[in-house]
Amino acid sequence: MRVIADIPHPRYKIQIFLYNAKYLVKIELGQFEQTFKIAESDVNGLEELKRMVTDQLLRNSLERFLSMRTDWEEAFKNKEV
Repeated sequence: MRVIADIPHPRYKIQIFLYNAKYLVKIELGQFEQTFKIAESDVNGLEELKRMVTDQLLRNSLERFLSMRTDWEEAFKNKEV
């Protein structure tokens, strides 16, 4: 797996990887990450894929990150001592 692009953003670390004929768009925020996979054949190249990383996608990702953090905090709170 290799990084083929970085998308600058003030809040997230966004990287695009290429692996086994699939693009992977990885969005990181703190200790959490989300990865979206898409076949190379489903898009017309890297630039089209970058355009798919919209403000709406990132807003939805933030909602998932908040949910992930809540889930993790709950799991941590209930861990066995």
